[in-house]
Amino acid sequence: MADMNRRTVLTLGAALGLGGVFAPQAAQAAQAGRSPWTWSPTRSVLGSGSGTDPQWVWDDDIDRIMANVIDSGQVPAVNQAILPWVHNNQPLPTGLPPELSTWLQSSTQMPEWADMTKLRRAADFNRRKDLYLFVIYGIGGGIMSTVIPREAKSVYWSKGGADMQDRAAKTFSFGYDLSDIDAFEQSGEFVVTSNKTRMVHAAVRHLLPQSPHWQAVADEEIPISNQDILVTFHSTGTFAHRKLREWRVPMTRADEEAFLHSWQVALHFLGVRDEYIPATWDAAHAQAAEILTPQLTWTQEGQELAEVLLGLTAQVDLGVTRGFLNEFVRYQLGNEVGDWLGLRRDYVAAATIRAGWPTYIAFREGLLPVAPVSFYMFDQFVRALAMAFLNRGESGTTTPITIPDMNRP
Repeated sequence: MADMNRRTVLTLGAALGLGGVFAPQAAQAAQAGRSPWTWSPTRSVLGSGSGTDPQWVWDDDIDRIMANVIDSGQVPAVNQAILPWVHNNQPLPTGLPPELSTWLQSSTQMPEWADMTKLRRAADFNRRKDLYLFVIYGIGGGIMSTVIPREAKSVYWSKGGADMQDRAAKTFSFGYDLSDIDAFEQSGEFVVTSNKTRMVHAAVRHLLPQSPHWQAVADEEIPISNQDILVTFHSTGTFAHRKLREWRVPMTRADEEAFLHSWQVALHFLGVRDEYIPATWDAAHAQAAEILTPQLTWTQEGQELAEVLLGLTAQVDLGVTRGFLNEFVRYQLGNEVGDWLGLRRDYVAAATIRAGWPTYIAFREGLLPVAPVSFYMFDQFVRALAMAFLNRGESGTTTPITIPDMNRP
């Protein structure tokens, strides 16, 4: 991202005089072409931690369970069992393998540090800012994922990569359920959605290493580590926080803290250790500068995924041209990313977005007395964009999340 500043972060080992403890991790990171993990666990919701690089941390219990489910041919039965399991207040599905049921009993419990007052404020904030968040998550974060090499390769070579509209719809379901007014309430759906997603991640961790195509391009032996999940959080939640500030969307300090808290709980439900979950937005942005910004680059898989995603969006009647979509990507992610992906320029659309989007926000926030001439175009665009990902452009329920049993055909 051209407009992101790279930051130098002092290592925890140097700060505490424990350089020898972290030397093996540093060597592993250097061998993989990455900088060593330096973010301090004192900046986490836990306030302490081992300092282990999250790139070498996965989700051991559910990984073992889902590997057994796949190898024993139980995926169809599990998918059938979890299909009607939707709301947080529903009992756990029957018909699941006993060890999976036992695991879900604990994994669906709220963390002790969760604050329902903050989560309810976050739900109200998401409701008030949902149109901006659809744009940020759908076009900004969605396309940014295609220039995160590990994420792009994992998505492309997994089963979901063969049907990107279905894959995008399921990903958007996660964001939609997190942003819903009842997300963490008994009547909400996010606790269930996040646990289904966690099961999918575990399945992919078992399946992808068996793909010779993924093995040929991957720089890791097992995908979707704790660090990979944190990177995805920064390309969505942290990116959204930065964009809302850049766009001068009015937010109180309590709103910002609540918005972060919803993501903190979400990360916990995805299996990220509490010692890696940032306690503040400053800590989150520092972590993003260390593990997200330096790795953004072009890959062939990402190029193809970006074209599919933009093509799917263009298929829906958004009332805008493909050039407009290209320029909205550039507006959010910068020209460097746009150039990597070969997004053809539309300078008229670029000028319309630069002038019209800030006034659209200002009018929606009550800062302008008269609607700008471009208001209707932007309003229809954002609403249609949301529907395009929620359910293949149709109204109704969101796309169900299912466990894969194979890689990309």
